[in-house]
Amino acid sequence: MPDPKPEDIVHAEKPQLDFSRDMSYGDYLQLDAILQAQKPLSPDHNEMLFIVQHQTSELWMKLMLHELSAAIACLARDELPPAFKMLARVSRIMEQLVHAWDVLATMTPPEYSAIRPYLASSSGFQSWQYRCIEFRLGNKNAAMLKPHEHHAERLAVVQAAYEAPSLYDEALRLLARAAACRCRPRTWSATGHNPMWRARKWSRPG
Repeated sequence: MPDPKPEDIVHAEKPQLDFSRDMSYGDYLQLDAILQAQKPLSPDHNEMLFIVQHQTSELWMKLMLHELSAAIACLARDELPPAFKMLARVSRIMEQLVHAWDVLATMTPPEYSAIRPYLASSSGFQSWQYRCIEFRLGNKNAAMLKPHEHHAERLAVVQAAYEAPSLYDEALRLLARAAACRCRPRTWSATGHNPMWRARKWSRPG
């Protein structure tokens, strides 16, 4: 018996092949827009790696903010199981971000130096999502709003994260409601120090 032709195998499995009237995988994920967002400014081969590395990092940070915001809301409602699940996902995202740098590590210092002049003053330090993550976790510093002042809409998002109760704040309020400790109230937009480093003088009742 002759081996089936590749086309016969496909037809036997009866997959959908015509998407002229239906949403495809690429349509759903808007891949055309995503895959056209890489615009190297230098002639150097390695710049594509640099761009993709940072764009994917920003996508992971978008998901991290989505999970953090939902987890904070769950803590405020005393809904701990879903909050823990969301925070476990945040932890995995952080691991993913760390390991992603292994790929960028294949770029040597001379290769990076070849593209750095084309980046002008742009820097990962200016990532507004990274700043929102810091604020949502509880590390708030008003000085870090300034890099976003040139973009009113973006500043509004970062400012909102700065002024909102953080994960740290909601954890304190949760403990207070459970009478596990007495916590001095703090301003949600407290500045100048990482609240994780600042003594809060927690004390158990009694």
